[in-house]
Amino acid sequence: MWALLVLIGAASVSAHLQDVSFDGQKVFRVIPQNDEQVEILNFLASIMKVDFWQPDSVTLVRPKMQVDFRIEAEKSFEVEDLLKESGMQYHVLIDNLQAAMDAQFDSQARTAGHSYEKYNNWDTIAAWTADIAAQNPDLVSRSVIGETYEGRSIYLLKVGKSGSDKKAIFIDCGFHAREWISPAFCQWFVKEAVETYGKDTGVTTLLDKLDFYVLPVVNIDGYVYTWTNNRMWRKTRSKNAGSICLGTDPNRNFDAGWCTLGASKYACDSTYCGSAPESEKETKALADFIREHLSTIKAYFTIHSYSQLLLFPYSYTYNLPSNYQELNSIAKAASKELASLYNTKYTYGPGAETIYPAAGGSDDWAYDQGIKYSFTFELRDTGRYGFLLPESQIKPTCEETLLAVKYIANYVLEHLY
Repeated sequence: MWALLVLIGAASVSAHLQDVSFDGQKVFRVIPQNDEQVEILNFLASIMKVDFWQPDSVTLVRPKMQVDFRIEAEKSFEVEDLLKESGMQYHVLIDNLQAAMDAQFDSQARTAGHSYEKYNNWDTIAAWTADIAAQNPDLVSRSVIGETYEGRSIYLLKVGKSGSDKKAIFIDCGFHAREWISPAFCQWFVKEAVETYGKDTGVTTLLDKLDFYVLPVVNIDGYVYTWTNNRMWRKTRSKNAGSICLGTDPNRNFDAGWCTLGASKYACDSTYCGSAPESEKETKALADFIREHLSTIKAYFTIHSYSQLLLFPYSYTYNLPSNYQELNSIAKAASKELASLYNTKYTYGPGAETIYPAAGGSDDWAYDQGIKYSFTFELRDTGRYGFLLPESQIKPTCEETLLAVKYIANYVLEHLY
């Protein structure tokens, strides 16, 4: 078997960098049963380009863990032979990644402009932020909280009826560029707020009594890049000193156990923590805004994909938060609420022990700032489509997620501190 591995390694040096064709690329799911099989995955990752989807780095792989990864087309047969030979349980989740990408755009809503039931590119989302604020001046206002590495404005929407001394909930989407369902949810949330205010008593109460800060896309440069160059891009697009590899994982870039567990110090890795906490303009803008509004922000929700999880602190340590029982019971009830619509099953719990340790995350950082209701949502699905969730699933995904978000928001409103 090692001879086979060496053979694969020799062939993989010429991995081309950009404007990738995903034709024939495969996504595998494996479940290594023991340390030896974990070692095989580690070796595979050391000799060729393996894009880990779940968990997001080979260093986090443990025996009996479900592992999803993407492989270049010309390597896929060799990798499959290797998996067979090693006796590792596996199956092919996606047989041809390009076909899955094309199939994402399956929604009937193919208007030229913005649509809540399709994936919108950044220019469309940016225009939408201006439009939704202009059309609903009594409920929505737009501000710029900073700019990205490439100079794009970072837009924040404030949603709520104006009033004095209001507490707030902060929601962000689009940390990781390829997780397109995430920005779709932030847009959906704002749509529901403006369309049902005054009609739905629950929504009306929430918007009368709380403000919602909604950041539709955190990692705008990365998001643009997934539309123009590489659909599978994850990080920011900043230059790294002394490296040809671009970008930092913005969700490993916060000052919460920074660059310890589950984060990489190597600029070429997808979980690179950056040169320092908040080295990225995008994470710094977000953190600065939250710090400036700490007296009013009482909850923090960050929306990611995929794997149907509702997580709370901590991810950078196995220690439990001081209000663990409370957060766990909220997550349990919110997951039940979410499942009530389409029976979508979510797993919930503290990040490190529920999935894997990951330092430098925004949810842990927000919690350590004193925001005691801090949650990470990992939206649909559990791997059938992974990051390429079809547009036909935007509406049901957003509808069910909204139920959980509203549940937690109501809880926060009743337990203001």
